[in-house]
Amino acid sequence: MTATFVPSPWPQPAYPNAAARHEAGWRFARELALDGGLNFDLRRNVSLTPRQLLLAYGLVCALSLAVAAGFWWQGVRVVGLFTGLELLAVGLAMVVVARHATDRESITLLGRELAVEQFVGPTVERIAFRAEWVRVEPAAGVGSLVELSGQGRSVRVGRHVRPELRAALADELRRALRS
Repeated sequence: MTATFVPSPWPQPAYPNAAARHEAGWRFARELALDGGLNFDLRRNVSLTPRQLLLAYGLVCALSLAVAAGFWWQGVRVVGLFTGLELLAVGLAMVVVARHATDRESITLLGRELAVEQFVGPTVERIAFRAEWVRVEPAAGVGSLVELSGQGRSVRVGRHVRPELRAALADELRRALRS
């Protein structure tokens, strides 16, 4: 068995400053072009956008209703009832998934202010800290959320980062706050 390496068919990431980002060693952060600040945009890893999910649900509905219509035509009318219940349950599950598909956390270090915005469903929570007073610590133990605290307030971030990468996120946040 042999292995062949070929160039990737996937396009390169569209970062305007990818070289600078790599040289600076930022894994999670992206430099803001105009202001010179940093933005940590931590998003949920989802396969389908809400629009794609709606299209998939439409296809499931069409297929299920076609099968139910076939049984209805053969005289088995009760299948229509169960098809309706099935589509209702799948629809409710997809609404819950679509509602949280765009959940994310945005941490912005601009000047000497660190702002944390958490988008969960339709709600947005924002908390701001003075960068000089922020402490970055694990919330509990290894792999736990990262806790940002200062000025009598605290917030936990890193929900959408794999547990084994949360320590690297905390290190990167500390480095950004020191610079």
